[in-house]
Amino acid sequence: MNQSTIELTQTLTRMPSPTGNTSDIINFIDSLLKENGYNGQITRKGSLIVTVPGKDDDNHRFITAHIDTLGAMVRGIKPDGRLKLDLIGGFRFNSIEGEYCTIHTQTGKDYTGTILMHQTSVHVYKDAGTAERNQDNMEVRIDEKTFSEEDTKKLGIEVGDFVSFDPRTEITPSGFIKSRHLDDKVSAAILIQFLLNLKKNNETLPYTTHFFFSNNEEIGYGGNSNIDERVIEYLAVDMGAMGDDQQTDEYTVSICVKDASGPYHLGLRNHFVALCETDKIPFKLDIYPFYGSDASAAMRAGADVKHGLIGAGIEASHAFERTHKDSIDATEQLVTKYLFSELS
Repeated sequence: MNQSTIELTQTLTRMPSPTGNTSDIINFIDSLLKENGYNGQITRKGSLIVTVPGKDDDNHRFITAHIDTLGAMVRGIKPDGRLKLDLIGGFRFNSIEGEYCTIHTQTGKDYTGTILMHQTSVHVYKDAGTAERNQDNMEVRIDEKTFSEEDTKKLGIEVGDFVSFDPRTEITPSGFIKSRHLDDKVSAAILIQFLLNLKKNNETLPYTTHFFFSNNEEIGYGGNSNIDERVIEYLAVDMGAMGDDQQTDEYTVSICVKDASGPYHLGLRNHFVALCETDKIPFKLDIYPFYGSDASAAMRAGADVKHGLIGAGIEASHAFERTHKDSIDATEQLVTKYLFSELS
């Protein structure tokens, strides 16, 4: 695996980008690619599309990774000055209990805090361990002297301010990367690195290909627009979900055959499998029962394309995520082999 990919993943995970507040990371990726000879376009919805001309300009490909992450908004300011949260994306309050966070005010000033149960202290609250982790009981303890709603508002904090979670990214000597938001910044790093290598090696793709960095995937409508009519195949590169009854692991590329939206295109899936078998890329076929991707969003929007989904295996998705360099490597290999292959 190109070590730059895992380092780039670390850079991306450390950039706050909850859905709805993604302009900084989009501008970062746009600037990085412009420095390397690409001219991207930022869409009205705030995504980034980079079109790379290929030998065949009559038949196109479209490949996505999303850079938006789970996060929250300030739901309300409590009488004691602490904050209530409203969640952005599909996760549970228990997965962020005890996490450090940042409140991003509309004045441009950021404040740090910690997400806690109101009934946290076992020395005070008998139900500290049993109280439900929900919007009423969870709150943000701001790292400022604030004793009232008025004190907090004087800081410039208001309802609707975005809250991002500390990613706590670490790369271990054994080859693991553990962090929040590997979904889907691993995939974004893979696509960026592919583009950098393509330019460095002065290579030309067989088909004009649109690289789309979407920014609304976590709320269901990323990657469902700006699809050229000449696009034949649409590939979403996103995490592979792990758990009971799942085949996906942290050491192979996961090829999704079905998610909550239904089956993915059989011919394109078989094309991925053939590429893996020919080039000895370790892979697993899998079904993700409670999952949707940019590709499934495109299908719901009426895109007439062959759609597919592959990705690195991510442990503990939408919580304390982890993957291994072997899975990233396998996903990189399949992305590269696919983009240089003939249409399925």
